[in-house]
Amino acid sequence: MEKLYVKEILEAVRGELLGEVDTESTYIENVQTDSRKVRAGDLFVAIIGERLDAHRFVESAMEKGAAGCLVSKASETVPEGKFCVLVKDTIKAMGDLAAYYLRKLAIPVVAVTGSVGKTTTKDMVASVLSTKYRTVKTPHNLNNHIGLPLAVFTIGGEDEIAVLEMGMNHLGEIDYLTRIAKPDVAVITNVGDAHIGILGSRENILRAKCEIFHGLRKGGTAVLNGDDALLVTLKPGADRVKDDAAGAQSGGDGIFAQMYAGIDAGGFTFHWVGASESCDYRAVNIEDRLEEEVRCDAKTPEGTFSVRIPALGRHMIYPAMTAAAVGQYFGLSGEEIAEGIGNFKATGMRMETEQMPGRIKLFNDTYNANTQSMEEALKILANAEFAHKVAVVGDMLELEDFAEKLHREVGEYAAGLPIDTLVTVGECSRWIAEAAAEHGMEDVRPCADKEEAKKVLAELVRPDTALLFKASRGMALEELHSYCRELAEKTIK
Repeated sequence: MEKLYVKEILEAVRGELLGEVDTESTYIENVQTDSRKVRAGDLFVAIIGERLDAHRFVESAMEKGAAGCLVSKASETVPEGKFCVLVKDTIKAMGDLAAYYLRKLAIPVVAVTGSVGKTTTKDMVASVLSTKYRTVKTPHNLNNHIGLPLAVFTIGGEDEIAVLEMGMNHLGEIDYLTRIAKPDVAVITNVGDAHIGILGSRENILRAKCEIFHGLRKGGTAVLNGDDALLVTLKPGADRVKDDAAGAQSGGDGIFAQMYAGIDAGGFTFHWVGASESCDYRAVNIEDRLEEEVRCDAKTPEGTFSVRIPALGRHMIYPAMTAAAVGQYFGLSGEEIAEGIGNFKATGMRMETEQMPGRIKLFNDTYNANTQSMEEALKILANAEFAHKVAVVGDMLELEDFAEKLHREVGEYAAGLPIDTLVTVGECSRWIAEAAAEHGMEDVRPCADKEEAKKVLAELVRPDTALLFKASRGMALEELHSYCRELAEKTIK
C-alpha cells in the first residue's frame, strides 16, 4: 500500500479528527481490521460486528504501533502522536477510503463476479495479465463489503492492473462493491443457484450480478458467459426476463425493464465467451478427458491460438476464454495469453488433485459447492480412469426452500454417471442419496456426519481408486480428504 496522509483520510471519509497530529505529515501504510495483526504504521478499523465490538481493541492496537484508528465511538483520550478519525459507520468509511485510494492510484480495474468460478476466473485473468503487466489480485477470499476494501489496500504504487473479486449473498452488495472499485472491465462468469435461498430465484441472482454495471465506467467493457441462458438476455433483441418470472422478490414496477434499460444506455462494449458459435471468444477443438489438463483452440477476433489449461474439467474453458478476452482488451498477444493460461495455478481446495502410491487419486474440491459446481466435479470424477470411483459429497448451504429440490437434482445427476459409490455427509445430502438410489445407483451410503463417514471410507480407500470430496465451505469436508489421505498412506505401507 502507498502512504495515505491523515489529511487525505479525513477528506475521504468526512470524519472528525481526534488527537493532535500534523495532518499533512502523519500517514498510514496499511489498513487492518484484525487487532492481532496490527503493525507499526497501520490504520486500525474498529468494526462493530454481531458478536464483537472491536472498539475494545483500539488501545491495544495503538500500543502495537498503529498510527491511528478509524472509530465510530469517541475515545476518551488519544495517545500523543496518535490519531483517531470519528465516523458514523466504520465499514462504510473504510469503503470510502478504499474508493479514494483507487482514484489516487488511477489504476485500471478488472472486476469479477458470478455464481460459480469467480476465484478461478480472477486467478486466470491475473495470470494472463501478469505476462505483460505488474498485476495484483484479490488475496484469498476478500470479496465482500469488508474484504474488497482490504483487497484494494494491498495494491501498491508500482502495480499496473488490479483484478478484484466481488461476492454477494443479497441484492445491493455488488452495487456497493462496484461503486468502490469503478472497474474498467466487468466480468460475470455465470448465473447459478448459489444463494438462491436468500434471493428467491435465479432471475433475482441475475439482478444481483448485473449490479456490477452500476460502477462500470461509462463506455467500459463487459465480458460475459455467452452460454449462460440468463446472461444472454442482456443481448439486444433477446427475450428478456419479465418481473413476474422472479417471484415476489422482484420488486415489481418494471424492475427488470429498468435494469436492462440502464445497461443498454451505458454505452458498454460486450464480449461473449464460451463454446457456442455466437461467442466472439470461443473454445473449439476441446480435449477435456486428459489426465491433468484441458486443451483447446481459442478462436478470438484477433486470431486463433492453441491453449493448454492446467486444470481439470470442460468448464475450465470459461475462465480461459474470459482471460483471453481481458488479455486482448489490454493489448496482449495470443502467445502471451496462452503463456498466462498455461501458468495458471488454482487457489487451494479448488479441484486439487493428488496422486498417491498404489493408484489412489484424491480430488479435493471442498472450498465450496452449489448445484453447478457439484455436477462439474462429479463429471470429472466420472471421467477418471480408475477401477473404483467414490464421490464423497456434503451439504450445499444457503439454499433454504430450494434445498431439497436442488440436492435431489444432484443425486439424479450422479446416478447417471459411471461412479461406483456415493457417500453423502450431512442432513441435506440425504436427499442426494435418496435421489441417486431412486434413479438406479446401487452403492449409496448416507452418513449423518463426518465421524460416521470415516467408518464408511475406511473400507473404500484401496488401490486403483479415485475419491472426490465436495461440499459447501461450512461442511469443512477437507477433514475427510485428510483422513483418506492418511488411510491411503497406511494402505500402501
